[in-house]
Amino acid sequence: MSVIRVTDLDLKGKRVFIRADLNVPVKDGKVTSDARISASMGTIDYCLKQGGKVMVTSHLGRPEEGVWSGENSLKPVADNISERLGKPVRLVKDWVDGNFDVAEGELVILENCRFNKGEKKNADETAQKYARLCDVFVMDAFGTAHRAEASTYGIARYAPVACAGILLTEELDALTRALLDPARPMVAIVGGSKVSTKLTVLESLSEKVDQLVVGGGIANTFLKAAGKNVGKSLCEDDLVPTAKMLMEKMAKRNATIPIAVDVVVGKKFDASEPAVLKDAGAVTDDDMIFDVGPKSARELSDIIMNSGTVVWNGPVGVFEFDQFGAGTRTIAMAIAHTKAFTLAGGGDTIAAIQKYDIYDKVSYISTAGGAFLEFLEGKKLPAVEILEQRAQ
Repeated sequence: MSVIRVTDLDLKGKRVFIRADLNVPVKDGKVTSDARISASMGTIDYCLKQGGKVMVTSHLGRPEEGVWSGENSLKPVADNISERLGKPVRLVKDWVDGNFDVAEGELVILENCRFNKGEKKNADETAQKYARLCDVFVMDAFGTAHRAEASTYGIARYAPVACAGILLTEELDALTRALLDPARPMVAIVGGSKVSTKLTVLESLSEKVDQLVVGGGIANTFLKAAGKNVGKSLCEDDLVPTAKMLMEKMAKRNATIPIAVDVVVGKKFDASEPAVLKDAGAVTDDDMIFDVGPKSARELSDIIMNSGTVVWNGPVGVFEFDQFGAGTRTIAMAIAHTKAFTLAGGGDTIAAIQKYDIYDKVSYISTAGGAFLEFLEGKKLPAVEILEQRAQ
């Protein structure tokens, strides 16, 4: 990627404005999962050590623009970072017009940028005000790189220098390695409840990968396209022809979408529902498919073990209920043990990675959801595009 990297710049005495992704879950004023804060600390620490006057902002939740609300305040985030640094971290509330100072080597958190009028619509006036606050703008929020907002795109147009932070650079390097120049065979695992929400991803990947593994509710639509009964499982009948077309398109270039040979079913979606193993051809009209069976899971495991690159987005079953989690667990274990370059992303995927304790066994875990999917679709991310333009 032809962008300026923050590590290329001299930051001493410079006003450094970092747009991070600190959109973390908060309960009773405390951060309950701080993975995104941990991921952002590399850039923050680097800028502090270089003697920058460091300001960090992020969005949190979906507040009403122009209205401050305690539940969407970055105060718990500031407290969390303060503990990590072992020193107080100021939270600056009304920061758009300046009126605050930052010392060399100091960090301040600028309150939730979505409180600001013009943020989401990328208003020029708002973006220019942001840009006046800094000498260097650092985009480090890959999770929002697919949105052109004042704090992700507008400020990058007007800041004296606009560069990529350490996390953003790592994300782009990993995604580029996996998708633009992958070691073969390349496998993508796409799970989720609906084909419709991942259709563009499936279409794009069907042209790139050697095997496209579909899981969750998505797999049922493909099972039906292969002529199997899916009972009352989650299935999008109107997309069965699309599933058939994707299978035929891949077959033409000797690539495949593996279809389950056995499945785990129940009668209703419930934590205490007993799991019943069946042949994929033996599903009855009142069955609901909640996972792949052991034969199918072994086949998927073998595919992963023999691949050069694996991209994982979404579980293959209802892994939240242990009796329907064996398929996702088998895939997680294969990803942990394969010699392939493995890239995983998306909230449910990260939940599965944590559940099966393979966090340090995945080559790269993306912190992003929407941006990760849009990159998989082959779309240009506006906040990255503007950094490329500014680097020229």
